[in-house]
Amino acid sequence: MRKIKRKSYGVVVIAMILILVVGIAIASTTGSANISPFDVFRIVYSHIPHFGKTVDISDISSASKSIIWNVRLPRVLLGVLVGTSLSVAGGAFQGLLKNPMADPFILGISSGAALGATIAIIFRLDMTFMGFSGISVAAFIGALIAVFAVYNIGKVKNKVPVTTLLLAGVAVGNFLTAVMSFLMVVYSRDMTKIIYWTLGNLSGKGWEPVKMIFVPVLIGVIVILYLSKDINIMLTGEESAKSLGVNVERTKIYVLLAGTFLTSIVVSVSGIIGFVGLIIPHIIRLFTGPDHRILLPVSALAGAVFMIFADTVARVVISPVEIPVGIITALFGGPFFVFLLKRKKKSL
Repeated sequence: MRKIKRKSYGVVVIAMILILVVGIAIASTTGSANISPFDVFRIVYSHIPHFGKTVDISDISSASKSIIWNVRLPRVLLGVLVGTSLSVAGGAFQGLLKNPMADPFILGISSGAALGATIAIIFRLDMTFMGFSGISVAAFIGALIAVFAVYNIGKVKNKVPVTTLLLAGVAVGNFLTAVMSFLMVVYSRDMTKIIYWTLGNLSGKGWEPVKMIFVPVLIGVIVILYLSKDINIMLTGEESAKSLGVNVERTKIYVLLAGTFLTSIVVSVSGIIGFVGLIIPHIIRLFTGPDHRILLPVSALAGAVFMIFADTVARVVISPVEIPVGIITALFGGPFFVFLLKRKKKSL
């Protein structure tokens, strides 16, 4: 397949940004309430400081204004942040682990977050911390604890071999999932709520989580993009990377921490949304090649577009009933994962 040339990189990024903007516009107008694209534009424009006063939206119903500004737009933008984070983290983990089937959840992140959220739900931890619910905070802490455990289990002396890291991730992830399942059986009254959270959804969130995770997501993405050159060098082999001046073990820690931070921060507000970090980086790699300086930014934009698409499908496919968006991403990701497995078997 023809790869994107570096001189065409800027054109590709601009094209992806335009696709993302169009996707946001389409998703904002799509739903059970019929609101025209022109009215959506006017509503959004009216909230822009200084410029918004120049547009008259008095002819638009208050219900339509509330649906667009308080429901659909924050939901779409939250999808952008979630898709961006999971795709960038997935691309970084795939490069670090040299495994195209890796995604942000292979290191036990999802299991840790799910267990943390389960504990919060069972024990009614409804307090709010810095704008986040108790469930979100517990999920975030659970994800960090899981990765800390995986890292220390996988560490051999002062090094962290990729193979042992993967095995530790699988072991810890399965153990934490078993603990969560046990708690669901014991506290069956909360099973429905726990299952719904673990399926992932973006509904009913409002502006608060968008405001809270925007800066952390931006910082996490910038850190991983900064490390993209070192990830490229590590693809040549750890010994070769060391000879080229890369501190391999330190880079592993930085990528793991940044990827875990990105994943856990979005999982804490959206629940478990799988396969985004698996599908998007792998597809984009087919077009851009393995250069993470190109792969990661394009994956970020593509992940945002995919998340908007998946959430829109979740909202309208059996409207007015909404499907958790994690089910939609799994319907795409499951067959794709099988495809990767078959492709990998042929190469053996």
